Amino acid sequence: MKTRTVKLLTVIATLALILSMSATAVYGLTPENLNANASATGTTQVQTFGQNIMGVIQVLGVVIAVIVLMVLGIKYMMGSAEEKAEYKKTMIPYLVGAILIFAASTIANVVYQFAIGL
Repeated sequence: MKTRTVKLLTVIATLALILSMSATAVYGLTPENLNANASATGTTQVQTFGQNIMGVIQVLGVVIAVIVLMVLGIKYMMGSAEEKAEYKKTMIPYLVGAILIFAASTIANVVYQFAIGL
């Protein structure tokens, strides 16, 4: 890999780490909130915790997807014909991943509704 690509990936990973750490403050996910309640089955807490985790993952995924799309778009516009062909190859896995991230809540809801029906 080129050193610029490695540096870019390092910056993106660092930003994702910082965002995930700050998400604990936004969603209030602290160890105190995760204590088990001995008198209840805990299904409500598990559902709430799962929804919080899914929200954090989805927000991070959308932010990263938009950043990567911007970088690929700029590289595509500035690249030569050979580089454009290379960027087109990297766009297919990106698009599949972005679609999965954007559709994650729908997929999770379908799985949840199926599990309730069992």
